[in-house]
Amino acid sequence: MHESSACSSIPTKILVPIDFSDSSHSALLTAAELAKHFQAELYLVHVIPIFSRTTFPDFLPETRFLEKLREAAEKHFAACEADLGARGIKVNSCIEEGNDVAGNIVDVIDREKIDFVVVSTHGVTGWHPIAFGSIAEKLVKLVQCPLLLLRTAKPASSVKRSSGRLMEWW
Repeated sequence: MHESSACSSIPTKILVPIDFSDSSHSALLTAAELAKHFQAELYLVHVIPIFSRTTFPDFLPETRFLEKLREAAEKHFAACEADLGARGIKVNSCIEEGNDVAGNIVDVIDREKIDFVVVSTHGVTGWHPIAFGSIAEKLVKLVQCPLLLLRTAKPASSVKRSSGRLMEWW
């Protein structure tokens, strides 16, 4: 545990892993309320998983695919940052790439000296948790600072719903 979290139980920097699912949106709303209450900074992280070359079709260049994912995440984060900033919440974000999503998140926690994490269950992971365990489960085991795990309903489908509400950033 790093020194700042050992000295105080009041969070100053709250990390929220974001995969743009309804579950991570719920975690972000909860984290925003906590940040506002404690006058803490929010730190949003999205990890773009890097797959082996064999999973990409020959006609789709890997670098362009990753660029499109990064551009979409940047667009979503810009909307989040504008809305949260208008509510008086300080927010920063980063987009990481890697094979180990939970490991990338832990690296960000260490690098940014995060002292509180809010994570949801049932994000966008598909078949991966069946084979490797969920990201939330791994974070519960790896994170050294306080962590709030929000249990959310299992999604009925992977189809995203559209909405005109301002707080619906993705």
